[in-house]
Amino acid sequence: MSQHDLTAGDLAAQLRAARIAAPPELRERVRMIAGSEPSHARLSWFTARRALVVAVPVAAAVAASIVFTLPSHKQPQPTALSAQRTERAASPPLHGSVSKSFGAAPALAPPPSRTRAQRYGASLTLRLATATGVSNGVKRALHIASALGGYSTSVHASTRGRAASATLVLKVPRTHVQQAVTQLSALGTITGEHVDVQDIQTGLNATDRTIARLQRQLRKLRAETQTVSVRRNIATITARVERLQRQQAAAIRTARYATIDLRLATPASAAPAHHGHGPLHGLGVAFRWIGIGAVYAFALGAPLAALITLAWLAARTIRRRRENELLSRR
Repeated sequence: MSQHDLTAGDLAAQLRAARIAAPPELRERVRMIAGSEPSHARLSWFTARRALVVAVPVAAAVAASIVFTLPSHKQPQPTALSAQRTERAASPPLHGSVSKSFGAAPALAPPPSRTRAQRYGASLTLRLATATGVSNGVKRALHIASALGGYSTSVHASTRGRAASATLVLKVPRTHVQQAVTQLSALGTITGEHVDVQDIQTGLNATDRTIARLQRQLRKLRAETQTVSVRRNIATITARVERLQRQQAAAIRTARYATIDLRLATPASAAPAHHGHGPLHGLGVAFRWIGIGAVYAFALGAPLAALITLAWLAARTIRRRRENELLSRR
């Protein structure tokens, strides 16, 4: 068969079957290029742009950690006494009541009315020097209430070291409330006083008028023929009258006694004085915050660095496989 008789298919088959070996000089040159490419790739991988991509998140993490961990300068918390005064000043008096507050001045409760029913309430806060004084004050307060014809509804006392406090709720006849407040205020130094007087005579008069109207209805019904419907109405109105009378009697009994909330307490312990720091205190604080920032930066930057390292290792492995495939060809 001559060269002109070869078809295009036979020529392509002969070219695919032929395996041309590369000269030794070419193979050596390829090996030298392949050996020098990894170091060059490693050097070119860390470009300025990629370094900036890594440095910016790390710097942001350090800045955020320092900002969010800096100590906040909070306002000093109000003491129990100042909070109590603020709460009393903010709370409005009851409707139809007369309120009066006192500071360290002598206790002077307004006199109760002798002709009208009133709901009288007073609160008194006293400071005593020692825990023993608080204990003796509780005993003396109970004696004062009993001597004036009153009694105590609750007593709570607690002691912790040199600090002590007690809270009492006393009931005294309303006619003796001024005398009770004056005697109780002598037990210690007054740090707060509040008086609340509410007139309930208007409500009692309205109840009297309602009871009188219902009793007139009862008299008319009893004069009629006692049918089933009439007897039912009489029973309903009678029950309502009795209920109103019980409520009125309870309100009158409550108005006979004044409620006094008494609180006894030792002075609040003074806060410890802050002494000056040494000349190296600022340096220690700086190193401490630098360490905290480094910990936050490591915690936030380590995952990012791990992802970048894994991506680089994967790219390197793929590149080496391609180089090996290139060298294995003949």
